Amino acid sequence: MARNSTPQLHVQPTPEAVLHDVARFFVTRARQAVADRGRFTVALSGGSSPRKLYELLASPAYRTQVDWAKAYFFFGDERNVPPTDAESNYRMAAEALLTPLGLAAGQVFAIDTSQGPAEAARAYTQTIQEFFGPEPAIFDLVLLGLGDNSHTASLFPHTPVLHEALPAAREVYVEEKQTYRITLTAPLLNQARAVAFLVYGADKAAAVQHVQHGSRNVEEFPAQLIEPAGELHWFLDVAAAALLVPTHE
Repeated sequence: MARNSTPQLHVQPTPEAVLHDVARFFVTRARQAVADRGRFTVALSGGSSPRKLYELLASPAYRTQVDWAKAYFFFGDERNVPPTDAESNYRMAAEALLTPLGLAAGQVFAIDTSQGPAEAARAYTQTIQEFFGPEPAIFDLVLLGLGDNSHTASLFPHTPVLHEALPAAREVYVEEKQTYRITLTAPLLNQARAVAFLVYGADKAAAVQHVQHGSRNVEEFPAQLIEPAGELHWFLDVAAAALLVPTHE
């Protein structure tokens, strides 16, 4: 696929409207993937905003719109904590989406943090490679958030993983958090057919502006690394889009 780094902006007046916009996009992508390839592969993100999205997808309004038996879930990153920990991205997604949907164990690919960060990253790279087989690991959809420091997944400013050239999972020590995380690398995320950022709130406005219109500086603004071969979508509320010029409807 030809690289397409031009973002498509979707701006809604409220966070709730943004969540419904992303949910509809998710449903459309799932249906298209199942129709085209017989399955839907998605990399999930962590955080409070995605939790609300996952709860919405599992609600009566959306859960009947997707053939969940043909959906396969991976994780864009994970904190180096047990899966039962309150900080675990897996635990959050399981509570909000995966368990309510009654998915089979073979449909969910968590990062095994019991092995230590480096081994967990190596094992997850192998898990992804085995799932996709000899073909490149191309997710149908990657969901991402954006930190107020312009990080996404666990691609944090001034970390070595920003320069990783291989599509893989890698461990990264995040100094500001004083802990390890495991993240998919930018080259792997960029193989996706579609990447969707979910961002809302005035506290994210400066980061959105830096990533989309700032000078190229991936050390400071790691989300600038996300330039997928497929489509790039930004789902924003008015507050998060406030510093973008011109205003996109």
